[in-house]
Amino acid sequence: MTIALDRPQKTRSAQIREKLGYPIIDTDVHTQEFEPAVLDYLEQVGGTALVERFKENLPGASRFKWYKQSWEERFAYRSNRPNWWGRPTKNTLNLATISLPKLLHERLEEAGTDFAVVYPNLATMAPNIGNEEMRRAVCRAVNHYHADIFRPYSDRLTPIAAIPLHTPEEGIEELEYAVNVLGLKAIQIPGYVRRPIPAFEKYGKEVANEVVWIDNFGLDSQYDYDPFWAKCVELKVVPTTHASSQGWTTQRSVTNAQYNHINHFAFAAEALCKSLFFGGVTRRFPQLKFAFLEGGSAWGASLYADIIWHWETRNKQHLLSNNNPAIIDKEALVELYTRYGGELVDGRLDKIGDGLGFHHQLLAPENPGELDEFELAGIDQPEDVRDRFLNHFYFGTESDDTRVSQAFNRAANPFGDRVKAFLGSDSGHWDVPDITAVTANAYSMAEREIITEEDLRYFLSIHPLELYTSLNQDFFKGTGVEKAADEYLSLVISH
Repeated sequence: MTIALDRPQKTRSAQIREKLGYPIIDTDVHTQEFEPAVLDYLEQVGGTALVERFKENLPGASRFKWYKQSWEERFAYRSNRPNWWGRPTKNTLNLATISLPKLLHERLEEAGTDFAVVYPNLATMAPNIGNEEMRRAVCRAVNHYHADIFRPYSDRLTPIAAIPLHTPEEGIEELEYAVNVLGLKAIQIPGYVRRPIPAFEKYGKEVANEVVWIDNFGLDSQYDYDPFWAKCVELKVVPTTHASSQGWTTQRSVTNAQYNHINHFAFAAEALCKSLFFGGVTRRFPQLKFAFLEGGSAWGASLYADIIWHWETRNKQHLLSNNNPAIIDKEALVELYTRYGGELVDGRLDKIGDGLGFHHQLLAPENPGELDEFELAGIDQPEDVRDRFLNHFYFGTESDDTRVSQAFNRAANPFGDRVKAFLGSDSGHWDVPDITAVTANAYSMAEREIITEEDLRYFLSIHPLELYTSLNQDFFKGTGVEKAADEYLSLVISH
């Protein structure tokens, strides 16, 4: 007996899907691993002793140290309060759906979804494990586990491979195994690696663990990650990320988890996005696209416009022509001070200097090359920002996030462009109590004229097709979306 499809009538989402007439691709469906089975895989990879260590130090367990501390300790360490009750429990069917691939496969139709990229819970955390042996073993085990359990349902579901990136070498090794051995075609990288600041290591491990810098694999990175990006291009996989910034400076309330949670995905994603852009990754790898999940798309639209504004006001030529102290007409400056300074400057005109303040010389670049902070990104004109940013970055957005209107506000976005927002429902987590409402929620934004019907199609279909076929034109081969993908690719090629 099937539970979902024997219901007396089609859901509103299913009815809307039929009405729209194009495939709906959900790029962020969360699932929960069945722990005993995962431990079996981990034992095969790392042995019994490693499994026992894993159970004692679960990934993400550091965030739960809050519960083991007294209130005095929580404030002394500024331990950020974590979220709790993160699964939908009211509806037992929904709760079971996130752990059972067969049931999820069966119920996608109820959500109005044709195809989904799956982000399993443990897989999203595994690349952030600090211990190298544990990190690599857990990533390998969960990748094998998910490849096996989702393989029978590949016509509608594909899981991400968890790729660790503490070094480019470990990333390349797991990437090659995931793609070439396990046959996985979607990946998730961490948004960053927390690295100790060397100058503070002398104060001991406890201090060094807190005084860290965030390595985002692009600008100022500890390693050259270009070999990893090149391997992504070679193996035809698109890097996606699902990073958390809880515990970072402003996300560190001791008492309020919602204070820590709001916008934390966007903060972490923005840091990675800026690093890839200013570090020149999108210039050196013009074929490579990136996707940021669960942070929405409003920050992407804001960042896109902000980078262009900064280029227009801080590019090298503009600085030399408008902000260079060497171009000050000092005679005219003295005359103005004399005429309007009065008692303020009386008898002290010789102290005027360049008129730019006490510490101006301390702020001066050491050499002319430092003036061009857009050089690595290859920006010579505003259109280059569009090419290096807009054409490379995609933004996963929940089905009820009305702020997506900013991504599709072509009157406000530079060059009249859409920012590449696409559906990432976050189905399986607390904020989606009913997985069958995903398409209905998205469609309601067109009904309320928050976005247009055309924008809705880009959101639900065109942008995810564009992203996942950008390197691998066979990404949707053998799936329920294959025909639509072929039609999309034929249009792209013809243009």
